[in-house]
Amino acid sequence: MKQATAKTEMSRFSISPDEDSSVSSNSHEYSSCPTKKVPIDSQYPDMDAESQNFLPDYHLDKKKYETDYHPGTASFGMSVFNLGNAIMGSGILGLSYAMANTGIALFVILLVAVSIFSLYSVHLLLKTANEGGSLVYEQLGYKAFGMPGKLAASISITMQNIGAMSSYLYIVKYELPIVIQAFVGANNGEWYVNGDYLVILVSVIIILPLSLLRNLGYLGYTSGFSLLCMVFFLIVVIYKKFQIPCPYIPDMDVILNETVSKVLNNTVGFLNTTSVVYNEDVCTPKYFVFNSQTVYAVPILTFAFVCHPAVLPMYEELKDRSRRKMQGVANVSFLAMFIMYLLAALFGYLTFNVHVESELLHTYSKVYKSDVVLLIVRLAVLTAVTLTVPVVLFPIRTSVNQLLCASKEFSWIRHTIITVVLLACTNCLVIFVPTIRDIFGFIGASAAAMLIFILPSAFYIKLVKKEPMKSVQKIGASIFLCSGFFVMIGSLTLITLDWINNASQAADGH
Repeated sequence: MKQATAKTEMSRFSISPDEDSSVSSNSHEYSSCPTKKVPIDSQYPDMDAESQNFLPDYHLDKKKYETDYHPGTASFGMSVFNLGNAIMGSGILGLSYAMANTGIALFVILLVAVSIFSLYSVHLLLKTANEGGSLVYEQLGYKAFGMPGKLAASISITMQNIGAMSSYLYIVKYELPIVIQAFVGANNGEWYVNGDYLVILVSVIIILPLSLLRNLGYLGYTSGFSLLCMVFFLIVVIYKKFQIPCPYIPDMDVILNETVSKVLNNTVGFLNTTSVVYNEDVCTPKYFVFNSQTVYAVPILTFAFVCHPAVLPMYEELKDRSRRKMQGVANVSFLAMFIMYLLAALFGYLTFNVHVESELLHTYSKVYKSDVVLLIVRLAVLTAVTLTVPVVLFPIRTSVNQLLCASKEFSWIRHTIITVVLLACTNCLVIFVPTIRDIFGFIGASAAAMLIFILPSAFYIKLVKKEPMKSVQKIGASIFLCSGFFVMIGSLTLITLDWINNASQAADGH
């Protein structure tokens, strides 16, 4: 019975061994599996360990093998789209604000550091998955630290992804009515410009059917389209940089209308709009900025690269999967998102400089009250975040399944019920809790640090037995673990202090 269980687990995941896992001490656990491996001294000595797949014993019954083995179906390109879509989120709208409060040079340094750290974290996670013999985050936690490790992974994934889903649906709630009003006219209280109703409709008509798909690989097409929408957003950000003059003038449409009116009435020659906000220093980009908001740059950038809950499900569904191939998917996805993040932040900052707001699209609306291109951009961003919700929901559903029904076979009824309940709860949070942004800001600060820094490094240190604690790899993972606690405690402290400061200011105002 034990041998059959071990064989089923290994054949399900079909993890390709590599130079790190092929001689792991954990491999003794599966020594009874009927697999064959290319020996090091074989006729193919130049074949690296990464490409030495576990091969089924040809004496096995073919039908039995096809039942136990579940090969991945997602291509390399589709996996890149899915992982890129998991990385890309509403955080891109706040990166210009982060650059305005750090300066260009400091922002680039932080962006490079966070992206490298996130990639290193993915490397640790994939390596630990091979060593631990599991492609489920929660199972790695259980193998490393028992039930506390499983709960830590499950709670972190659920907190982070529900927060992300809520932020996406908030964009739908507040931006979609603006788009609809632009097409149908003024708001007279019709139900179809009510954000609460629109969130429910979008969730039922678009998000729910996509979320019910069993495999993440099928979402590669929608993820690709979502990324194209964000590329269009980036193109418009770059284009508008050369359209909006410096200095940036708030409410440009209003000021220009007042100017024309006063010229026609001969009450004044011209309204000196430049003097309203003109300051020669405003148009000069800063390379290093330190102010009270600078400390929020690291949490903003950290949240922008959180995709780790989706890495292992994508690894499991990758066609001809191996750790090296999945690392390649991560490298391409992170490089593409790094370029998009940098360009969006840079040109958004150069357009508005110190006047850039925490939500870039909202800043553009201050300049143009009506603009067709910006209206299309809003629609593109809405499409992108809507199509991202199913990708974010997938790891939460997997986490819930692991906690409640880890040993049970797949059931469409259970699959559907969990999906509907998760979407319904998220909709309720978006509709009924007005301060959900602050709540999930606090949750996200802790969950992001757990998923990027703390859990992957802790699982790696515990499960990878091959390397001694004094090895370079284990020392690096230990430093990474300590950095995670520093980032988490620092972020939570800053957010708490900000809440206290805002509360005291509000009390003084009354």
